[in-house]
Amino acid sequence: MTSTEADLEDLRAILAPLETGEAPRELSHLATLEAEAIHIIREVAAEFERPGLLFSGGKDSIVMLRLAEKAFWPQKLPFPVVHVDTGHNFPEVMEYRDRRVAEMGIRLVVGSVQDAIDTGRVIEERGPRASRNRLQTTVLLDTIEQNAFDAVFGGARRDEERARAKERIYSFRDEFGQWDPKQQRPELWDLYNGRHRKGEHLRIFPLSNWTELDIWQYIERECLPIPSIYFAHRREVFQRDGMLMATSPYLERLEGEEPFAETVRFRTVGDMTCTAAVASDASDIDAIVAEIAATRITERGASRADDRTSDAAMEDRKREGYF
Repeated sequence: MTSTEADLEDLRAILAPLETGEAPRELSHLATLEAEAIHIIREVAAEFERPGLLFSGGKDSIVMLRLAEKAFWPQKLPFPVVHVDTGHNFPEVMEYRDRRVAEMGIRLVVGSVQDAIDTGRVIEERGPRASRNRLQTTVLLDTIEQNAFDAVFGGARRDEERARAKERIYSFRDEFGQWDPKQQRPELWDLYNGRHRKGEHLRIFPLSNWTELDIWQYIERECLPIPSIYFAHRREVFQRDGMLMATSPYLERLEGEEPFAETVRFRTVGDMTCTAAVASDASDIDAIVAEIAATRITERGASRADDRTSDAAMEDRKREGYF
């Protein structure tokens, strides 16, 4: 079923009872999630003066961008997309990011970790386990301040990780960009409190109630193009801490970490120094959906080294201002 056919089917579910007098049919699961997310995006656009949408070229931000596109069609997005570029990203993802932005004719705001290193704003780690991932927090907060964003859409989902399960859809951040789970506001009956003072902002998570499987099923339904690294392909990798890391000029290998060729794909994309691949033969969307439906390991648990530094690694970073 194409994206247009799926939308028409959902529309028929709404209109048919009006014509026949029958009891209304329930919308599909994906249609319900889509409607909730579009409602949230429109509420933010109406309520805030300077929102921005985080867009990395990863699957969640691809879905979020599609939802924003639908929310304002046929007009262009009324806000820019924002990317914090570590400089160590997968080239396939950067090519996709630039191509998608050009196709939609929208403004891209880039916060550069490399620029922050060059100016002494942050200090780069050194050594085989060094990563720029944590440096993104400072660059993100600087980008928010420089552009006076009062709301920033993020693609985080509650099923990803325990700290993200604590998030509200409207996630309040103080004047330092920090998050305190004890200070989050109740969200009863889908009512969202966007009140904030100058210097404060909110992170908005329209995909909070989605799962990884929902994301892939929506990509399939909407026929959305995605970066090639999400599909199984032969790649040179090496083993580290039970994970398959892609060989890269940015990732120094330890003694004994010999590279070899393997058929892999990536369940999540991020900085190359902390994002692992998974062995897989899933070379199309149908196979990916089947694979995700059968797995019992979360995507971050399977492929993000930065989440393994401690049991509270994500929560610690979020308190500092991370995504």
